[in-house]
Amino acid sequence: MLGPRQVAQPALFYEFSLEDHVPQDHLLRSIDRFVDLSSIRGHLADFYSHTGRPSVDPELLIRMLLVGYCFGIRSERRLCDEVHLNLAYHWFCRLDLSDRVPDHSTFSKNRHGRFRESELLRHLFETTVARCIAEGLVGGQRMAVDASLTEADANKQNSTPKEEWDVARIDPADAPRAVREYLDTLDEAAFGAASEVQPKFTAHSDPASQWTAARKGEPMSRQWSERHWRTHSSAIPTTI
Repeated sequence: MLGPRQVAQPALFYEFSLEDHVPQDHLLRSIDRFVDLSSIRGHLADFYSHTGRPSVDPELLIRMLLVGYCFGIRSERRLCDEVHLNLAYHWFCRLDLSDRVPDHSTFSKNRHGRFRESELLRHLFETTVARCIAEGLVGGQRMAVDASLTEADANKQNSTPKEEWDVARIDPADAPRAVREYLDTLDEAAFGAASEVQPKFTAHSDPASQWTAARKGEPMSRQWSERHWRTHSSAIPTTI
C-alpha cells in the first residue's frame, strides 16, 4: 500500500571511523605514508607567543595546503569548504568529525606572516628533497626548473614608466608589501631577479611582473617551481 514517507528518528549514538571510509588506493594515503611534518613546531617555536588563545596547529595548515596543491584547489576559502565536506581530506588533515576547520583568513595571516618570516615552506621543501635523496629517489646532483607564464595581478594604470622608476627614491617603510618583497630580492640571482633587462612599466601591486604581447599586452609573470612552493604568491621577474 502506498503510504507516507517514514522519517527515521536520529540515533543517539553513532559508530563511525574515518579510517574505514578512505579507500586504500586513495592518493592521500600514498602521500601520508611519506609525509613527515614533525619538525614544523620546532621550526616555528620562536614565532608563537606563550600567552593568549590557543593557536591553530601549523601542521594542520600545511596538510590542508598539500590537499590544495594535490587537487588543484587554488582558493583558500574553497579549500576550507572542501576539507569540511570531504572525508578523505578530513582524515589526511588529522581532523575528527567534531573538529572545526580553520577559517580561510588563517591561511592568509600565516602565509604572509609567520610562514614567510620563518621561511617554513622553504624548510619543508629542502627537508623533502633531502629525504628523497636519502631514500634513493633522486641523486641530488642535477636540478630541473619548470616555469610557466601566468596572468599577473597588475594593471598599467597603477604602474610607473621605466624612465620614472628610481629605486633610490623609494622608502621601503612606506612601500606596499609587494614592492618591499621585490626590493629585497633584486640581488637574488637564484630567483632570476638580477636581470639586466629593465621593464617598460613597473606595477605597484606586482613589481616583478612584466608586460608581454603574448596575450594582447597583459602583464604576465613567470613563476618558478621552488618559488611557487615557498610563497604561493610572489612572481619572479623574467625577460619576455
